[in-house]
Amino acid sequence: MTTTNTKLNFSAGLLSVAVAATLVLLKLWALRETGSLSVAATLMDSALDLMMSLSGLAAIAYAAKPADDDHAFGHTSAEDLAALAQSIFILGSAIVIAYLAAQRLFAGDVPLPQQEEKGIAVIVISIALTGALVLWQRSVAKRTKNKVVEADSLHYIGDLVPNVGAILALIASRTLGIGQVDSVVAIAAALILAIGAIRIGRSAWDALMDRAADDETIASISEIVGDFDGVHGFHDLKTRKAGSRVFVNLHIELDGDQSLFDAHEIGAALRRAIVREHPNADVLIHKDPRGAPPHPEDERVKPH
Repeated sequence: MTTTNTKLNFSAGLLSVAVAATLVLLKLWALRETGSLSVAATLMDSALDLMMSLSGLAAIAYAAKPADDDHAFGHTSAEDLAALAQSIFILGSAIVIAYLAAQRLFAGDVPLPQQEEKGIAVIVISIALTGALVLWQRSVAKRTKNKVVEADSLHYIGDLVPNVGAILALIASRTLGIGQVDSVVAIAAALILAIGAIRIGRSAWDALMDRAADDETIASISEIVGDFDGVHGFHDLKTRKAGSRVFVNLHIELDGDQSLFDAHEIGAALRRAIVREHPNADVLIHKDPRGAPPHPEDERVKPH
C-alpha cells in the first residue's frame, strides 16, 4: 500500500470519527428536547458509528503496518475483522431499535414527540454532515480499495434514509398529530441497518475464508495475461482477498528454449502490467516451459 493511500485512508477514518462524535452530541440534545423514538434510533446508530469508526481507524492503522517475519503477507486482514465486527454491532442495534419501536407501535397510548422543530434542525445538520462524509469516503475507497472505508461508507449511506424518515416522522407528529409514524420510521430504519449489516458481514466473512476475487477482477487479469507478449498460455490462476489487497497466483507458459534471463524479464513485465491495472494486487508468477507435462509426483495434479 502506497504512502498516499495510507494517508487517504487515515483521513477518511479521522473524518468519520469526528462526524460521528458531533452527531452523537447533537442527537443527545435533540432526544432530550423531543422524546422522539425515530431520533433515538438515529442516536443509537450514531453512537455505534462512533464506536465502529474508532475501531475502523485502529484497523486502518494496524493494516498499514508493513509485512514482518510473523505476517509475511502483511496485516490487511485486520480490515476484514473490523468490517465483520461492524456488521455485528449494526445488526444488534437494528434488533434493539425494532423491538422498542414495535412495543411503542402496538401500545395503546402512543406519546407524541415534543418540540419537533429542534429535532428537525438537528437531523438536517446530520444529513449534511453525513452526505459530505460519504462523498469523501467513496472517493477514498474508489482509489485505495480499503474495505474498512468502503464498509463505513455503505453504512453511512444507509444512515441517510433513516435520517430523512426521522424528519418525516417529526413533521407528521407536528402537523397531523400522528405518533405511530415515529415508530414505523424507526422499524424501517432498523430494517435498513440489518440489510446493510448482512451485506457488510458477508463480504468480510468471504475475505476471511479466502474466497476468490470478484469475477470482474479475475476476467481482467486473465485478459492481461492472455494478450501478453511472450506468454503462450496460462493456468492455475488463483486469487484471494485480504482487506484491500488481492493476492494473485498463476502459472504462465513460456518458450522453453529461451534464456532464464529472458523468461524472468517476461514474468517481471507481466507482474508490472497486472499491478498497473490493479494497484492493490500482490502477484506471484510461476513460469512453465510451453508443452511441459505436469510432474506425476505433484500431489495437486488431478487424475484425468
